[in-house]
Amino acid sequence: MKIFPAIDLRGGNVVRLLQGDYSKETIYSSNPLSVAAEFEEAGCEYLHVVDLDGAIGGTQPNFLAVKEIIENTGLKVEIGGGIRNEQIIVDYASIGALRVIIGTMAVKDPEFTARMIRKHGSNVAVGIDIVGIKAAISGWTEVSDRTVDEMIESLIDDGCDTIICTDISRDGAMKGTNMELYRKLVKSYGGYIDIVASGGISTMDELRKLRDIGVDAAIIGKALYSGALDIRDIVAEFAE
Repeated sequence: MKIFPAIDLRGGNVVRLLQGDYSKETIYSSNPLSVAAEFEEAGCEYLHVVDLDGAIGGTQPNFLAVKEIIENTGLKVEIGGGIRNEQIIVDYASIGALRVIIGTMAVKDPEFTARMIRKHGSNVAVGIDIVGIKAAISGWTEVSDRTVDEMIESLIDDGCDTIICTDISRDGAMKGTNMELYRKLVKSYGGYIDIVASGGISTMDELRKLRDIGVDAAIIGKALYSGALDIRDIVAEFAE
């Protein structure tokens, strides 16, 4: 199982939000490169980055911070937040990003998303952030009418190979991840697409269960910053 420690960027800082609420922000560092370098030094191969400013505005105000991480570490970096047009995808590819994660546009413009998947292949993943069974968009500030199942079935048809699914109610809450969600997704779609678990992972036992369920990767955020989990222990047991 791949392990992606998470860095959320807002105003150039490394932050965490509680359940996607921008008014409930905790700042952990003003130096994203330093945080990324610590993850690399601990043995990490991958890094999950979200531009929270971009997620709302559709711009890339933290692009240079992501570029600095890619240029100064050996981490394979995936980036989400504000991926609204093809030029942004091209820009991140040009600096060596592993892939970009389309979120809001996967709901608002499925045709655009399908074109990007077909054109850029594995350089594009899709993030589905859920409230109940519906997908949330625009930095989790709106809930759409599209269900998770509707989206995944369409994305499989489009040729998408990776979906990152986050239960917003669990994200940053340190109350455990939605194990039943991932069990259902892997059972229904695991033979067709890689499922990445994100949101609320806070114990080693949860990681073991996710691995046994068959998720392709796990994204871990708040538990690392709070000290509930140690990235070295995780890498030693789970990293591929």
